[in-house]
Amino acid sequence: MASAPKFALRGLSVLLCLGCASAAAQPDNGAALQRYSIAAQTALATGRFQEAESDYREMLRLRPDLAEIHVTLGAIYFQEKRFEQAVSELRTALKLKPGLPKAGPLLSMSLAELGSFDEALPGLEKGFRQSADPQVKRMCGLQLLRAYTELLQNEKAVELALELDHLYPKDAEILYHTGQVYGNLAFLNMRKLATVAPDSTWRHLAAAEAYESQGAYLPAISEYQNVLAIDPRHANVHYRLGRTLLARSEATQSAADADAASQEFKQELEVDPSNANAAYELAEIYRKANQMEAAKQYFEMALKYYSNFEDAQLGLAATLMALQQPQLALPHLEKAILINSTSQVAWYRLSRADRALGDTAGQTKALAEFQRLRATSANQSDTEANLTSNTEVTPQQLDSDAPH
Repeated sequence: MASAPKFALRGLSVLLCLGCASAAAQPDNGAALQRYSIAAQTALATGRFQEAESDYREMLRLRPDLAEIHVTLGAIYFQEKRFEQAVSELRTALKLKPGLPKAGPLLSMSLAELGSFDEALPGLEKGFRQSADPQVKRMCGLQLLRAYTELLQNEKAVELALELDHLYPKDAEILYHTGQVYGNLAFLNMRKLATVAPDSTWRHLAAAEAYESQGAYLPAISEYQNVLAIDPRHANVHYRLGRTLLARSEATQSAADADAASQEFKQELEVDPSNANAAYELAEIYRKANQMEAAKQYFEMALKYYSNFEDAQLGLAATLMALQQPQLALPHLEKAILINSTSQVAWYRLSRADRALGDTAGQTKALAEFQRLRATSANQSDTEANLTSNTEVTPQQLDSDAPH
C-alpha cells in the first residue's frame, strides 16, 4: 500500500497551555514563574510559538520537576514539527507524572510523525478509543489510520476508515484520507487479481471497467470482448460493452458504434431478460429514433423488472406523450416524482401532460415547481441539475422546448 500522507496539525490548541496554571501556582520562585507563565500564554494565544518556547524554557530552568511544563513544551515542539524534541519532552513529562492527561496521545502522535508506528500504535489506539476530548480523539483517529496503513494492517485500516466516516460524516479532511484508504485497498486487490488469475474473466472484467471509467474506449471494448471470448454468457458484460460503444458513438458521432451498442443490449437481454438497464437503453435508442412502439415495448420491459426505475418511468411517459396518450403517461410521471421529487424533467413533462389533458390548474402547479427547481439549480451544471436515481444508464434530459 502506498505511503500515507502526513496529517494537518489541526486542533492542537487543546493540547497547549497544559502546564501554565500549575506552574504559576508553585510557591518556589513564584513571582518569576507567574511572569513567565503569563508571557507564555500570551505568546501562545497569538501564535508566537518561539517566544512561548523561550518562556517555557525559563520556567523549566526554575522548576525542571514540573511535568506540566514539559508536556506543554512538547506540544509546542509538535506544533513546530520538531518531533524528536517533542518526544523527549513528553517522555520526561510522563516519567514525572505518568497519569498526565493528553501527554500520552501527543507522545504517540509525535512517534507516528517520526515513523515509529509500532511504538506509536498502542497509544494511538488508546487515545482514539478512550479519550473523552473530541479533538484528541479525532487526531488520534487520523494518526491511527496512517499507522495501520504504513504497517500494512489493511483490514484494520478499512475498519477504522468506516468508523471515522460514521463519526465524522462531514469532515473533509477525514473523508479525503479514508477515501485514500479505500482506493489503496482496491488497487492492491486488483494487483493481486492480476497476479493470481491473469487470464481470468474477473481480471479482464476489472481492466475493462477501469478503462471504461477513464473514457479509454478502445482498450475497454477489447477487455470486454476478452471476457465474452472466455464466457459468452457472463451476466451484464454485453450491457457494459454496449454502454462503452454507445459512449464512443456519442463522442465520435459514429452510427456504426450506435448500431453495435444496440446489438449488445439485445444480446444482454438474451442472456438475462431481467436486465432492466439493457431494456432501458434499447428503449431510449428507439425513442430518439422516433420508433415509439418499439420504445414503449422496451420501457415496459424495464419497468416489469424494476418498477422504481425513475428514468424508465420518464422515458415511457415521453413515449406515450409522443403517441398522443397523455392520460396513460400521467401515472408514470406521478411515479417518477414519487421516486424523486426534485426531478426537473418529471415536473416539466407533468406540466405538458396536464396541458394536453386540459388540466390548467395542474399544469400551472407543475410548471411552477419546475421553475422553482430550475432557479434553485441555477448555479449547478446541467448534469448536476438533472441527476436521476440510476447513474448506470443514459439519463433523461429536459425536453428541447423547456424554458430556460
